[in-house]
Amino acid sequence: MKLSDLKTGEKGVIIKVLGHGGFRRRIIEMGFIKGKTVEVLLNAPLKDPIKYKIMGYEISLRRQEASMIEVVSEEEARNLSTGTTYHGGISETIPVNDNEMRAIAQGKRRTINVALVGNPNCGKTSLFNIASGSHEHVGNYSGVTVDAKEGYFEFQGYHFRLIDLPGTYSLSAYSPEELYVRKHIIEETPDVIINVVDAGNLERNLYLTTQLIDMNVRMVVALNMYDALQHSGNTLNIKKLSQLLGVPMVPTISRTGEGVDDLFHVIIGLYEGADFMGQKEEIQNEALREFREWHDAYVPDHKFESHEDDENSFTPRNFIRHIHINHGPELERSIDAVKKEIGKTETIRHKYSTRFLAIKLLENDKDIEKNVIASLPNASEILRIKEQEVKRLRETINEDSEQAITDAKYGFITGALKETYTDNYQNTEMFTRIVDSIVTHKVWGYPIFFIFLYLMFECTFIFGEYPKEGIEWLVEQLGNAVNTYMPDGSFKDLLIDAVIGGVGGVIVFLPNILLLYLFISFMEDSGYMARAAFIMDKIMHKMGLHGKSFIPLIMGFGCNVPAIMSSRIIESRKSRLVTILINPLISCSARLPIYLVLVGAFFPGKESLILLLIYSVGILLAVLMARIFSKFLVKGDDTPFVMELPPYRMPTSKSVLRHTWEKGAQYLKKMGGIIMIASIIIWFLGYYPNHSSYQTTAEQQENSYIGQIGKSIEPIIKPLGFDWKMGVGLLSGVGAKELVVSTLGVLYTNDGNLDDDALPERIAQQSDITPLIAFAYMLFTLLYFPCIATLAAIRQETGSWKWPLFAACYTTVLAWIVAFLVYQIGSFII
Repeated sequence: MKLSDLKTGEKGVIIKVLGHGGFRRRIIEMGFIKGKTVEVLLNAPLKDPIKYKIMGYEISLRRQEASMIEVVSEEEARNLSTGTTYHGGISETIPVNDNEMRAIAQGKRRTINVALVGNPNCGKTSLFNIASGSHEHVGNYSGVTVDAKEGYFEFQGYHFRLIDLPGTYSLSAYSPEELYVRKHIIEETPDVIINVVDAGNLERNLYLTTQLIDMNVRMVVALNMYDALQHSGNTLNIKKLSQLLGVPMVPTISRTGEGVDDLFHVIIGLYEGADFMGQKEEIQNEALREFREWHDAYVPDHKFESHEDDENSFTPRNFIRHIHINHGPELERSIDAVKKEIGKTETIRHKYSTRFLAIKLLENDKDIEKNVIASLPNASEILRIKEQEVKRLRETINEDSEQAITDAKYGFITGALKETYTDNYQNTEMFTRIVDSIVTHKVWGYPIFFIFLYLMFECTFIFGEYPKEGIEWLVEQLGNAVNTYMPDGSFKDLLIDAVIGGVGGVIVFLPNILLLYLFISFMEDSGYMARAAFIMDKIMHKMGLHGKSFIPLIMGFGCNVPAIMSSRIIESRKSRLVTILINPLISCSARLPIYLVLVGAFFPGKESLILLLIYSVGILLAVLMARIFSKFLVKGDDTPFVMELPPYRMPTSKSVLRHTWEKGAQYLKKMGGIIMIASIIIWFLGYYPNHSSYQTTAEQQENSYIGQIGKSIEPIIKPLGFDWKMGVGLLSGVGAKELVVSTLGVLYTNDGNLDDDALPERIAQQSDITPLIAFAYMLFTLLYFPCIATLAAIRQETGSWKWPLFAACYTTVLAWIVAFLVYQIGSFII
């Protein structure tokens, strides 16, 4: 609980002080440090401020300041200990002494909240995965992690709570990721921040580090992918760079886990030692002794130096020395002027560094101006001074303040690296350049990309066929066993036709789904996905989109839901919204079973070609609709194409296989959830009423509930060549596209004149379905009504039900028009 929650007369033992920077240091200097007992003496008449007793003297704090101090209260300690005893039937509360509270506080203090912050492609999520054991997907392009992921693990007696924040290049207000990361750091106040930095690309990565330094947070830098730096022949003086930045730096290789233990040992030292900085000498010496013990024990390769006067000695004082990035005399003068006015409102220091706010105002950060400064009593004066300084800087240095601050930060980084980094370039980028010269070539780049897509579909079909046949055999044997050993009745029919026929008809495509995700995962992790966006930017731009839009569209081949969520990487609202609206036209893996059933039945030997044609139609229609939407529906300005092209990296088999299997596990969960339930409902509607009153199964189905539903929509779909059974399949696909296959499986399995052939053969035997109808049906399922989960994702990303409803309507109308044209024109030609 918080210190502000204690009532008059109650005691508590301090667990930790939240906040950072000058505010936190001031609270600690007043004696509010871990393990100390504090007692509430008096509340002011208006409940603020509050008088406390700590370390033998009395002191008052405002309630807001007290809310930043975590404590263990007597009541909480009592509940966690023996609690209440009974004597003669009368309850008696056992008193709790200070030592017991200190022990509980010490245990609670061993929970460390850590946030991982870094650029895209720096290995941040890989580090999160290997540290926490979590299985978040790692992709080698900007914007993979669009939400914060949470993980837990135990280490050296401490409980770590890890938050993997979205990858971002800065803490400005330019993209949703930047705002999200900044908001989390300010509002959640992590105990320690791990700034994950790509050791092979220090100049760009350290820009974010300088902004974190401005925020005055407790931080450790993980120099990740350090093996790439070592193999390049370049050298880095880590100790010197750490001293220049004022933060500890630890080399790590998240791919193998090397250096991760050292990183968390340093975090423990930083966390435990921070409360003692600025305290009396004897307290500092105690902290120094504790720090030396854990450091020598856990980091044997970097023995602790005891020379206090040596500026290179690895002491806590050097270890967490806070610096200010020097932006040059003119900028510093402006920063100080704005900072001084902001600092007149003392309460602002509880969450913010006044220097950070001053810098952000000079950078014209509208989010800070609107949501932080506007609420201050002297807001108008702060903004007046800010505008005055912006004008002065433009006249003095002939540059706008935002650009000047950016230049100053990069100048600081360049100077620091000049002192610590030696470039012994040994053509380590040659491989990337050679591959890029081929795959991004103005002539060969596009054919290579489409050949890769064709091979993906070909391998998905060919290599997936063998395990698919095995699963089909198992499903068939299970059905035969149930048919042989169970007595006749409705329950037997339910198991055979709904559970085995419906769910089994979909689960057989699991190998194909896994292979598709395997290819997509390889494209993401290797870095090729970013190149695909690069070569497609001009085409995307002509569509009214952004090159980055290609990444969500490609991800849509796996699943439209995460693809729509990943559209957050697109800075332009216009491009982002258009990308979201056309994403349902990209054929997701849930539609693949439908295609596999129909191409297997009606296009034997031409499966890969038909699959590529279906997917290409989706892409071409997405291009057309994007052009229409960007021209007539969605207004807004274009943004420049700025996107990192990371070096090619061979994905680890563990990462690719883990991601593939997790997607497969999600698919299996669908089998046991929505698809099984829907299959049973469809079976019930097709089984009743009056199941035994008809001569043939076909006649019974036609007069069942589901037949009546199908007949009611048949006039709408008749011009497309579809019968009522195919219409019922389309209705079921509104919930999830896999249900189309399970519905067809249930309906056609029940057809009495069919034996135990696989579903494609069953459908092929229906005289009223031709290859042309099958092709039109595949196009309709490609385009019509996004699944419920996709509509929910659109609602989440757009913040309105208007756009998901629009997406549901326009895709269904488009599907009807395309299927109508294909069937009618095809019938005329054939």
